[in-house]
Amino acid sequence: MASHSDTLVVFFGATAGANGGKLGSDEREIILLVWQIVDLHEKKVGKLHKCHVKPDSLELTDQCKEETGLTLDEIIKAEPLDKVLQQFQQSVSSEVKCLDRNSYTLCVNSPLIIRQALHPEASKKNLVLPECFFSFVDVRKEFHKCCPNAGPAQKLTLTSMMECIRCQTKIRSFLIVLISRVVTTEYIGLSLLMHLMCAKDVNHKFSCVETVKYKFDSGTCSKTEPVDSETVIRARGLPWQSSDQDIARFFKGLNIAKGGVALCLNAQGRRNGEALVRFINSEHRDLALERHKHHMGSRYIEVYKATGEEFLKIAGGTSNEVAQFLSKENQVIIRMRGLPFTATPQEVLSFLGPESPVTDGGEGLLFVKYPDGRPTGDAFVLFSCEEYAQNALKKHKQILGKRYIELFRSTAAEVQQVLNRYMSTPLIATLPPSPIVSTRDCIRLRGLPYTAGIEDILEFMGEHTVDIKPHGVHMVLNQQGRPSGDAFIQMKSSDKAFMVAQKCHKKTMKDRYVEVFQCSTEEMSIVLMGGTLNRSGLSPPPCKLPCNLLTSIKTDCAFAHFTPQIQIEISQQLLNIRPLNFIKAFMPPSE
Repeated sequence: MASHSDTLVVFFGATAGANGGKLGSDEREIILLVWQIVDLHEKKVGKLHKCHVKPDSLELTDQCKEETGLTLDEIIKAEPLDKVLQQFQQSVSSEVKCLDRNSYTLCVNSPLIIRQALHPEASKKNLVLPECFFSFVDVRKEFHKCCPNAGPAQKLTLTSMMECIRCQTKIRSFLIVLISRVVTTEYIGLSLLMHLMCAKDVNHKFSCVETVKYKFDSGTCSKTEPVDSETVIRARGLPWQSSDQDIARFFKGLNIAKGGVALCLNAQGRRNGEALVRFINSEHRDLALERHKHHMGSRYIEVYKATGEEFLKIAGGTSNEVAQFLSKENQVIIRMRGLPFTATPQEVLSFLGPESPVTDGGEGLLFVKYPDGRPTGDAFVLFSCEEYAQNALKKHKQILGKRYIELFRSTAAEVQQVLNRYMSTPLIATLPPSPIVSTRDCIRLRGLPYTAGIEDILEFMGEHTVDIKPHGVHMVLNQQGRPSGDAFIQMKSSDKAFMVAQKCHKKTMKDRYVEVFQCSTEEMSIVLMGGTLNRSGLSPPPCKLPCNLLTSIKTDCAFAHFTPQIQIEISQQLLNIRPLNFIKAFMPPSE
């Protein structure tokens, strides 16, 4: 992208913490903005504007005080960022108008003030930035292009650039005069020197114009698409409900590649608080790494290097069905979990209602299935606008049939990932052999808050969630269908169950301590079937299921793996025992 303008706005800023090459890396707020207009055509400079900015946190580091010369009293008397930005816009517009110009080029001596400080802070404070902050010239890169012998762009300094300018014998004498007049501070010296040098040719076209994306573009990528490992990071510690747009907002100011956010799922098909993010180049990836332990709400996010192979493993796909589903541009995607296995497209459309019209009716629905065509209880829905999606999200945990349905924001990458996960699930052609010896590979949680959901349990389990069997979290309801305060979790081995019981026993969840006991698969299954488990032993449920079928259910608890006819047979008998226990015990795998 090339640009030409003989009106420049040289821009500089400082934060309450680290500045220079580390500006923005410590998440400190902006406390100083400086700008000045340079008229290359008339060979003049405008007024130097130096505005203090009042941050929310009135605390300056010693390094900041030394580098900027600012005092706390000056900061306390200053205006907040939104007011100073208004002053910037008004003063620049007025001066440019006085010059009888229609446009100007924003110039900075480093992209950090724009990418790592201004955009992230504005995003957190819900401020709308002037359009000029989405397109700017990085002076050092432009200088390096004109004077490649001056050294790497990132290492250019005011001194080295002045020396380079003095060596340019064709530069007119007025440039040196202007330099002596305006380069009184480090704030704008670097930028001004660059563009005064360019003034020897008023037709100079800036080729180092950088842009900041207005919004993140969702999409998918093929497994065959090359992904440079130098462009990928892994973000950890994300809130469970985070969407790709939330992650893009966290990295605001940096350009993420189209479809470059892949939310990671755990063994239960739920988001595990991690995401892989692919940026447009290695420079933006490196700036993203500087946001390690920055905050999303009250949580700090860890940012690490990742590989292109890891990104493709999660986000890459080859499904024509997914490609066709996502071919419609600018669609909002919602994920539905917990659908009855018999749910039809019409029933889902009726559940969402007329206030949430699905794109192209049934064409905007994608039911997730196993390779043999069995439903998983998951579906993805397309909406043409944010309003329709918001209306749909209001149906979160409302009932369809005899099940409550969970609705979440989703992404194109997650659609592909969920399809990848279920399409690779091995088929079970026959029932498990009987009898099967019951092992103590389960744990029982007792004393849960009644408001606790599966997300709370997974968070309570912490690092041990990786050791949970697929579809292994089961809530226990009472006779009235309400939470009983108990839950069972199937672990990958008896050793894992023993370790969790030791480490998590009497750990706190929502101000309540939770008891954690190791137990057997048989004990878990009997409670889930309506029986009781207490100090006097097991009391089995009043059930007359065939012995081999009961054993299979008790040891596998994977109801979805049975054929529809057997599912109906189990349902008819279990629904006479305790309907809601049955509903909870045999949820689809994604729940």
